[in-house]
Amino acid sequence: MLDVSLLGTGGMMPLPYRWLTSLMVRYNGSSLLIDCGEGTQIALKEKGWSFKPIDVICFTHYHGDHISGLPGMLLTMGNADRTEPLTLIGPKGLERVVGALRVIAPELPFRINCIEITEPEQTFEMNGYRLKAFRVNHNVLCYGYSLEVDRAGRFDVERAISFGIPKKFWGVLQKGETVEEDGKVYTPDMVLGPARKGLKITYATDTRPTESIRVNAKHSDLFICEGMYGEKDKLKKAKEYKHMTFYEAAELAREAEVKEMWLTHYSPSLNYPEEYIKDVRKIFGNAVAAKDGQTVELTFGEA
Repeated sequence: MLDVSLLGTGGMMPLPYRWLTSLMVRYNGSSLLIDCGEGTQIALKEKGWSFKPIDVICFTHYHGDHISGLPGMLLTMGNADRTEPLTLIGPKGLERVVGALRVIAPELPFRINCIEITEPEQTFEMNGYRLKAFRVNHNVLCYGYSLEVDRAGRFDVERAISFGIPKKFWGVLQKGETVEEDGKVYTPDMVLGPARKGLKITYATDTRPTESIRVNAKHSDLFICEGMYGEKDKLKKAKEYKHMTFYEAAELAREAEVKEMWLTHYSPSLNYPEEYIKDVRKIFGNAVAAKDGQTVELTFGEA
């Protein structure tokens, strides 16, 4: 089960009714935050979620509206007597940027581990999920992220019995672990069927449409994509500043065959994104003009 909350949906500057874009995902007792713009802490408070389980913060890029909330977040964590290490992931330059921001948060009671993305695509395994970063097309180095939770195949009791595997090992094998007793080795593939569909979310913002997004968002349960402009006459501006319109995002969602798309990262001049959603749904039917605090609980299907 994945708890997903889009804490804020604004781009460029926070507004009284819209915080800057930030995504929080909770899974198996840990939390991952993607981007941490100004106001992220307030958005968390409004949502009623805690910052304490956050053990990973990812950054798409280093424009202020995506990272300026980090020093305050670090200070709050430190004031709460956090001692567990915090992992930060982002494009090249992460250590330099974080080091500069920490001038105003110099003393913390926990260690910060900075992991810089060095490839066009890079995968990280952590906390029971797989996180893949992929390069997108903005006017600075920028990445999108896909988070996947795998699901093992069904446990086959008859196969377990046929192999003579003691029942005390069934639960361990079902978790994907290998066991050995009296010189005999029992592996998960002896008792598990084909892998079943897991859960997948993809987050891409501050970018033009790219093949990397189409490929990495493929079959996502939830695709969260920037929609800087809802006005159709803003396409030229979107191309100039390396952003996307609602309709370009919808094309990506359709081509990637995702289940649902949430639009986010709205221009400050875009007061009522929902006014344009009818036309967006002509391209991709399951599109949502997301609002701050938009939340969903993703669960495994019956298969």
